[in-house]
Amino acid sequence: MSNLILPRAIKRAYTRDGLMTFDRQTIDSAGVFLIGELERLDQNLHEPLASVTWSRDIQLREDVSIADEMSSFTNSSFAAAGGPSPNGKSWIGKDTNAIAGIALDIGKTATPLNLWGMQLGWTIPELESAQKLGRPVDQQKFKGMQLKYQMDVDEQVYIGDSGLGLTGLVNGALVTNVSNAVTGNWSSATDPKTILADVNELLNSVWAASAFAICPSELRLPPTQYSLLVSTLISSAGNISVLEFLRINCLSNSINGRPLNIQPLKWLTGRGASNKDRMIAYTNDMERVRFPLVPLQRTPLEYRGIHQLTTYFGRLGGVEFVYPETIGYRDGI
Repeated sequence: MSNLILPRAIKRAYTRDGLMTFDRQTIDSAGVFLIGELERLDQNLHEPLASVTWSRDIQLREDVSIADEMSSFTNSSFAAAGGPSPNGKSWIGKDTNAIAGIALDIGKTATPLNLWGMQLGWTIPELESAQKLGRPVDQQKFKGMQLKYQMDVDEQVYIGDSGLGLTGLVNGALVTNVSNAVTGNWSSATDPKTILADVNELLNSVWAASAFAICPSELRLPPTQYSLLVSTLISSAGNISVLEFLRINCLSNSINGRPLNIQPLKWLTGRGASNKDRMIAYTNDMERVRFPLVPLQRTPLEYRGIHQLTTYFGRLGGVEFVYPETIGYRDGI
C-alpha cells in the first residue's frame, strides 16, 4: 500500500495596515510588478465643494480704488413750507414779496474698505517636479486662492464681519422692517394661500415703508423652504408648483410687471431671531443697496532664494444700505 502525498495547503498572508499583498501566482499571471502601471490617474483638478451666489444677489459699486480707505454716500432730506398755510401748497399772489424756499439737509454714511490679501509661493524644484507630473503647483494654489476669495466675499456680502462690526444683506443693522411671518411654519402649511399671504404681507410692508415708491422685486428663501415650494403643487389637480404660483400671483408681479424673482440662499437658514429661518424681500438695484469692491491685483513675481512669491490683494467694503426701508425680513417661515 503506497502512501499518498497530499498537496500542501496554500497559506495567504494579510496585513493589518490596509495594504494589499499579492502571491507569486497573481504576479506572474498579470505580468506586472507595480500597481501604478495599470492605474489611470485623472489629471483634472477636483476642488472642494463650495457654492457662492453673491454676484447674483447684489450690484457692485466699482468706482472705488485700491487707494481708497473708505466708501461713502449721502442721503438728502428736503423740507418746504406752504404758502398761507404752512402745511399747504406753495401758493403765491401777484404782489407777493416773501416767497418760501426749500431747506436741504445732507447726511453722509461711510464704510471702511478693508484690505484683503493672500500670498502664493513655491520653490523652483517643487514647481519643476509638479510640472513634470502634469499638475502645476502654481495653478493649483491659484485655484485655492480664488476659492478662498470668493467664499470671503460671499460671507462679507450676506452677513458682514462681526470682528469689524459690519453687517450684510440678510442681517442689516439699518433694516428696521423685521418681524415674524404672519402664519409661518411652511412645512406644515396645507393651503398655498397661507404661504402667499406671508409673502404678500412682506412685500406690502416694504412697499408701504418706502412711501409706496418701490415694491420689492427679489425674494430669497432658505434652501429647505425653496425646495418645499418647488416640490409642492397648488392642489391635487394642479399643474404648477407653489413656487410658480407665488411668482405669478404675488403683489410684485402686479406692480412691477414681472414675476417675483425667488431664489434659494443658504445664509438665511437659522439667521432670524432665536435661530429661526428667515426670508428677505428687497430690490436688487445699485441705487437701493450695493457692495463696494476693489478687484484683485497682484504684485510682480518675487524671487527669494529658490522661492518664488507673489501676493494677490484687493479691498472689500461693507454692504451699503442706501435706502434701508426698501428691504424687509420675516422670520419663522
